[in-house]
Amino acid sequence: MSSTKLERSLLLVMGVLFVALGYVVVDAFRDKVVDVGDKAPDFQITADNGRVLSRSGFGGRLLVLNFWATWCPPCIEEMPSLDQFQRRFAASGVVVAGVSVDTNERTYHEFLRKANVSFLTVRDPEARISSSYGTFKYPETYVIDSQGKVVRKIIGPADWMDAKMVSYIQSLL
Repeated sequence: MSSTKLERSLLLVMGVLFVALGYVVVDAFRDKVVDVGDKAPDFQITADNGRVLSRSGFGGRLLVLNFWATWCPPCIEEMPSLDQFQRRFAASGVVVAGVSVDTNERTYHEFLRKANVSFLTVRDPEARISSSYGTFKYPETYVIDSQGKVVRKIIGPADWMDAKMVSYIQSLL
């Protein structure tokens, strides 16, 4: 009798462990997606000029973190308005940081030279930073407040000089 009870207990424990293992495996493969209201993941990357950039290193300013690539037509489409946006809001303490997932360093530098982009850009060819945000389609932009909280997420290209966008950003300052 005690042998049957022991077998049932072991089967129950094995069943619980199997269910827990299944949950851990499924959770490990689930994409972590950062959304509005979430704490933005911190990151650290060294720019071409040797400056080390991190989400937490922007000194409490509003950060517009844009993930893009030179091979992405919608990214290129939004670049001029994002550049105008940076010029307009730089004095207000807004920082625009572009993180390119380009693997070809030469193409990346040629594009920046031709486009004459004024905002800060870095290249993350392994897409580690965008992956930590759950970003796999480009462009995707996160507006991050001074506390490190995502206050807006924009999937796809945006007109950064649109009156509604400008008004929204001004409301955050």
